[in-house]
Amino acid sequence: MNWRGRRHPAGMMQQGIDEGRPIRVGLLLLPQFSMMALASASEPLRAANRLASRKLYDWCLLSEEGGIITSSSGFETRTISISETPQLDRLFVVASLDIESKRPKPVLQFLRKLAVNGMPIGALSTGTFILARAGLLTGKRCTLHWESLPQFAEEFPDIEVTRELYVRDGNRWTCAGGTAAIDLMLAQISGDHGAQLAADTAEQFLHTRIRGPEEQQRMAIQWRYDIHDARLAAAIDIMEQNVEYIVPINDIAKRSNLSGRQLERLWHQHFEMTPQRFYLNIRLNEARRLVKESSETIAAIALRCGFVSASHLGSAYRRLFGHSPSEERRKSMADIRFSSDQGLGSL
Repeated sequence: MNWRGRRHPAGMMQQGIDEGRPIRVGLLLLPQFSMMALASASEPLRAANRLASRKLYDWCLLSEEGGIITSSSGFETRTISISETPQLDRLFVVASLDIESKRPKPVLQFLRKLAVNGMPIGALSTGTFILARAGLLTGKRCTLHWESLPQFAEEFPDIEVTRELYVRDGNRWTCAGGTAAIDLMLAQISGDHGAQLAADTAEQFLHTRIRGPEEQQRMAIQWRYDIHDARLAAAIDIMEQNVEYIVPINDIAKRSNLSGRQLERLWHQHFEMTPQRFYLNIRLNEARRLVKESSETIAAIALRCGFVSASHLGSAYRRLFGHSPSEERRKSMADIRFSSDQGLGSL
């Protein structure tokens, strides 16, 4: 839903919300934004309006220059330029892929101006990077999608980042993205219009339980790997949390209350491979994600995933996936261009 209200200088916000008028929400999209996060943020607002039989919320889609902007899945969406932003009550930045290259000065300045006037500002998925680059998360707790947590911690070591679904710290809201944005918006609906409307809205999406912000993003290791031994789960957790700086297998065994011999035996029993190979595959799959979804150099990805050089990564990568990281990246870029050229759709 796009709406055109009274224009205001960037950053001006009405103090308080007039009773009886809709709450006005801006959704600021970056190129290759997450369509899932956008839908999860906007659809609860639409459903709340429908259930209340009146317009409780208005929202508009914004981008740096306006016009058509393309999601990570190739869908095209029409937006308003940030220079033409209507009056807002709150704003969320929606991003996804290739976030390390996104440092748009006009957008960062726009967000700073909004923040000076006390506007509640949030971020979905990797939009948290944009808030941090604008200096809006200094002294705040935050969250973002679990895949990007190590990268965020490296770029912003002084910002406290969590693995929670969403975090509210003062007038900053950050969210892991995906379906977690539904829970964040349900929390806002509850705060704005009561818990019953939030529950009724959740029911519209077969969202049978409104998750609290403190809940963890990822499915439990036991479910993901179909294991029931807590020691194995602990060992896998150590591997997943230590992709860049490799932990020796014997140390993993000790920290999981196992001997090295027990760890080897259990790994063969459950996974039919050595723990060393399993750990290597975790690192290679993370490298593959970065090759396909980021613009980092292959050498930088190699170091981020615990390999001493691009050639070291390349040889292991080829053995597992049958092609080099560079070939993977070329194919991924070609697929993105093809999807865009096909005009998959628009909002």
